[in-house]
Amino acid sequence: MTRKQLILLAAAGSAALLLGALGFQALGYAPCKLCIWQRWPHVAAVVIGALALALRWGVLPLLGAAAAATTGVLGVYHTGVEQGWWQGPDTCTSAPITNLTPDQLMEQIMAAPLVRCDDIAWQFLGLSMASWNAILSFALAAIWIAAWRKATAALT
Repeated sequence: MTRKQLILLAAAGSAALLLGALGFQALGYAPCKLCIWQRWPHVAAVVIGALALALRWGVLPLLGAAAAATTGVLGVYHTGVEQGWWQGPDTCTSAPITNLTPDQLMEQIMAAPLVRCDDIAWQFLGLSMASWNAILSFALAAIWIAAWRKATAALT
């Protein structure tokens, strides 16, 4: 594949993942805070893709790879929160309700997020949306790196 084709594939992959997330949202799967965080690097990758096609700056595919890898890392982090491997943000997960007075419990209920990051809303083949985002984003990062290598090979 050419550099241009690789950039198009990587940017289109991020656009597809964004559209997929918005599609799930339209179907009633409200995003949590970590879901929203995972979307922003995809937006950056799409913009970087457009710039890389227009400007042909050698560093842009590396920035695209960094954006894709960033959302991949966020997907791994979110997966860990969903699986209980580590604690998520306090504003996004449930807290234990032991040893609370009724007033403290009511306060905790009223402050609870509408969509919790530690709940798996949908999964396919045993993997959540966050897990799929991580896998696919790391694949997109590899495509970005291949585009960068094509760009650097053309310079030598």
